[in-house]
Amino acid sequence: MNQAHRFSRLMQAALYGGAIATTTAISLLTSPSSPAAQPTFQDSPKTVLDEAWQIINREYVDTTFNQVNWLASRQILLSQEYSSTREAYAALKEQIQKLGDPYTRFMDPQQYQSLTNQTSGELSGIGVRLQVDATTKVLTVVEPIENSPASAAGVVAGDRIVAIDGKPTAGMTVEDASQLIQGEVGSPVTLRIERGTTPAKDTLLTRARIEVPNVMSSVKQEGNAKIGYIRLTEFSSHAPEQMQRAIKKLTEQQVQGFVLDLRNNPGGLLQAAVEISRMWIDSGSIVRQVNRVGESTEMSANQTSLTKLPMTVLVNGNSASSSEILTGALLDNRRATIVGSQTFGKALVQSVHGLSDGSGLAVTVAHYYTPAGTDISHKGITPNIRIDLTEQQQMAFSVNQALVATQADPQYKEAVKALQTSFAMNRPQDSAQSSLVQEVGRRSQPSN
Repeated sequence: MNQAHRFSRLMQAALYGGAIATTTAISLLTSPSSPAAQPTFQDSPKTVLDEAWQIINREYVDTTFNQVNWLASRQILLSQEYSSTREAYAALKEQIQKLGDPYTRFMDPQQYQSLTNQTSGELSGIGVRLQVDATTKVLTVVEPIENSPASAAGVVAGDRIVAIDGKPTAGMTVEDASQLIQGEVGSPVTLRIERGTTPAKDTLLTRARIEVPNVMSSVKQEGNAKIGYIRLTEFSSHAPEQMQRAIKKLTEQQVQGFVLDLRNNPGGLLQAAVEISRMWIDSGSIVRQVNRVGESTEMSANQTSLTKLPMTVLVNGNSASSSEILTGALLDNRRATIVGSQTFGKALVQSVHGLSDGSGLAVTVAHYYTPAGTDISHKGITPNIRIDLTEQQQMAFSVNQALVATQADPQYKEAVKALQTSFAMNRPQDSAQSSLVQEVGRRSQPSN
């Protein structure tokens, strides 16, 4: 992205939990006209400090600013001299912390770019999921993403990556490795790969734009029931289209109902949460937001649901923000049975802005409520069927993901049981029983 475009872009988003969803509007952040802020520091870090201060002053949900004299905070920021950008960033963070809101925060350019990449649902890389093997401690491919440079080059699950562009991966975290693998679209990266007992081999790959899969789905045969299992990991910009494809594919495979797994989903795009809610709910409210001046905005279903089949939803303490919006909508509209642990309890909405030097700012701008008017802040959503995992069970699932959504998974097992109960309640009676009911009905009618 060129610098001119970065100066003219205002990234505004709804941020829930650890993820941001972005909608881009073109807007130039102008310098204020008061004498204290004349553009005499046009090329100094103070430009960015004042941009950030103005945004918070204009949008922050608490107009008392947590009883902080926000005007005085501006004077403090602009009266100091900064020997480096890092020093200026630290001063801004110090003033923001006084608001007492962990969700209103400043991001340096690298953090901001990482966050926007995350929420766009895309990244520039080769398309592999990695892990450090729990036993060997070697960086290992979990799976290549379909239609990615890695899959085209023949990289397969279980391959061990021992070097990236000649740099050994021993002791490297997944995050460190990802930083080395990601890069400009079209640029090369060389992986040294070991497979089985064959000697390590260098593989040259060309980085490409990768759509990150946030929706995984499969058909599960549970007893006599054919169930569509969908796991949604994040509400990115591509999540709605991925969800739509999953629902349609599973419906074509004639599943009888769905288990939607939102466990450990930290949130994401507000609009993605609304769009996905509309795929399951035909009518009714989805979420209501209230801004700093008490104005209320309600988002509702619009008769575009893709299925009316029974469903259960899995949640836990890491299901936050957009996950809670979707869960609250399904619960309050009596569309699904919620199974699992109490959710996280984040009912605040953030907007996200790009600043003129490539850094970013997330600002809490509204409070949201479920369709029933429930404020879940610091409380979360209580499942219809509460079942908590022990620490030992949680550890087992983190080490061995293959156990998730199997009969070894108590929450999933309970979700399937609830779904099967729903099937039994809605099962049409056989013809003999139906005739008997009709005959009894006729005999019980009063005679004229």
